[in-house]
This record gives sequence, C-alpha cells and structure tokens, in this order.
Amino acid sequence: QVQLAESGGGLVQAGGSLRLSCAATGSIFSIDVIGWYRQAPGKQRELVATITSGGNRNYADSVKGRFTISRDNAKNTVYLQMNSLKPEDTAVYYCNARIQIVRGTFTSVWGQGTHVTVSS
Repeated sequence: QVQLAESGGGLVQAGGSLRLSCAATGSIFSIDVIGWYRQAPGKQRELVATITSGGNRNYADSVKGRFTISRDNAKNTVYLQMNSLKPEDTAVYYCNARIQIVRGTFTSVWGQGTHVTVSS
C-alpha cells in the first residue's frame, strides 16, 4: 500500500512564506509525477504545481514566480516552497502522485491534505 503524508501547513500573514512537504511511503518502484493541488472553501480542487521524474515542472498561472516545487528522490519527498503568500492562497493543499509500484504498473494516490490559511 502506498501512502502520502503532507505536512507544513499553518497560519501565516499575507506576504509570508510556508514550505509544504509530502512524503511517499510503501511499495514504490518510482514516482512518475508528483505534485500539489488545492481546494479553497466553496471552490473546486485545482492544480497548483507538479514535477516529473525528469524534473519537468508545471505551475498554475496564479502561483508562477511565487511557488517553487522540488523533490528529493532519495527520500521520496516533494516540497512546495510558497513565498509572497496571498489570502487567495488559503485552501486545503493535497499531495497527489502517479506512482509506479512495479515496472509498468501505475497507481494514483492522494494525501489527506494540509490546511494553509493566509490572513490579510
């Protein structure tokens, strides 16, 4: 069983920074794509940032220049460095990964979510 565990969320003032972490554990051959999604109150879940095994990064337009996604392959962990936070960034942030559990076999896994609240 593969699991994702997020951490690092909290309450921060506008303009501040937070770093989220997501560690993958279990049967993992490789992590194809791993990234972050968020869901604000009353809104649908949206993509924030992803990073592939090859290091290719993709960001939502709303976070470009402010957020940076990175991964530590040795630790099976992905990070989201969030700078210049805005109240609009307030949401539950979820880690998602497409994991190759065995060569040729993939599964998509979601974490439980971590709350980020940005005050004005």
